[in-house]
Amino acid sequence: MKKRKIDNVEIHESSGNVFADLGLPDADKLKIKSGLVIEITKAVRVLGLSQEEAGRRMGLPQPKVSGLFRGDFSNVSERKLMDCLNRLGFDIEIKVKPASEPVGHLLLAVA
Repeated sequence: MKKRKIDNVEIHESSGNVFADLGLPDADKLKIKSGLVIEITKAVRVLGLSQEEAGRRMGLPQPKVSGLFRGDFSNVSERKLMDCLNRLGFDIEIKVKPASEPVGHLLLAVA
């Protein structure tokens, strides 16, 4: 991580994954999950759904939807989040390709 000073304040440049920058375990998975939750939130807003309506459509109770919207997604799997997006009318494509390094990484690309 690059460091620099601006007005005597040390600034650390982000790696692009705030979860990794914070040293959290499973940072790649957390980044993917947070990206999926952001897309769910956008979809619900665009569709004009209440939390209760969104929950019915996604197969989640309203309190779980409320939790997602507040950033509490630790107990929801990536698969369930993808299922929620499918139920909101989104296609999901998973692309697998050889990695350039010995260990690959996860990437969420949104169209």
